[in-house]
Amino acid sequence: MTVHFIGAGPGAADLITIRGRDLIAASPVCLYAGSLVPEALLQHCPAGARIVNTASLSLDEIMAEIAAADKAGQDVARLHSGDLSVWSAMGEQLRRLRDMGIAYDVTPGVPSFAAAAAALGAELTLPGVAQSVVLTRTSGRATAMAESENLGAFAATGATLCIHLSIHILDKVIAELTPHYGADCPVAVVWRATWPDQRIVRATLETLETAIAGEMERTALIMVGRAIGAEDFAESRLYAGDYDRRYRPVGTHPRFPDSV
Repeated sequence: MTVHFIGAGPGAADLITIRGRDLIAASPVCLYAGSLVPEALLQHCPAGARIVNTASLSLDEIMAEIAAADKAGQDVARLHSGDLSVWSAMGEQLRRLRDMGIAYDVTPGVPSFAAAAAALGAELTLPGVAQSVVLTRTSGRATAMAESENLGAFAATGATLCIHLSIHILDKVIAELTPHYGADCPVAVVWRATWPDQRIVRATLETLETAIAGEMERTALIMVGRAIGAEDFAESRLYAGDYDRRYRPVGTHPRFPDSV
């Protein structure tokens, strides 16, 4: 028996890996976070599968479901939204599974920041503009931030910031970022990326509050940085005609003479 932790993607039912889909289809038990995972993914469950929405369950209750499946020798598909590597509460479940001696594996999913960037048609790392992406959030009731992890410290790097779970304190976010990026810095807010009711707002730090007008909450992702919507940036050297690389040797004395 194995518990398969599966990243169910940001919302669109077809943004799941083939591996994740096949594991759902092969598991007699499916536990899914119904507040964020689309029910359309449940169509991959086998006939007669036990399907449990864990949105209203405590950790103890979730582990009891897994323990019952383990006793019955039934694999479990455990679906979480986005990718499991960030803010998924997977870590505490894995720790308990290790204590219980129950096998598990992890299948990654499409993270919300990648889905939001795709919706914007944006590359978050542009030559000469930004070469780093910071995935962060602000302190909340469930989990506090470490003192060293704050928006001002991240903003000081000039990186592209993808700020999760923070739309409810937008005024505080703007106040902390403006001294570092400037009031004219481009911002995009993507609400429910890839869902049928997805919404996008593009603005600057100065105009964002007016543009949002309090209409978005919970599942909105705030993306800040000069790379958002930038047009005035240098082309990368990767595809430059005079750039000598392994797969495209250039000149009479290429760096990789034996490459094909």
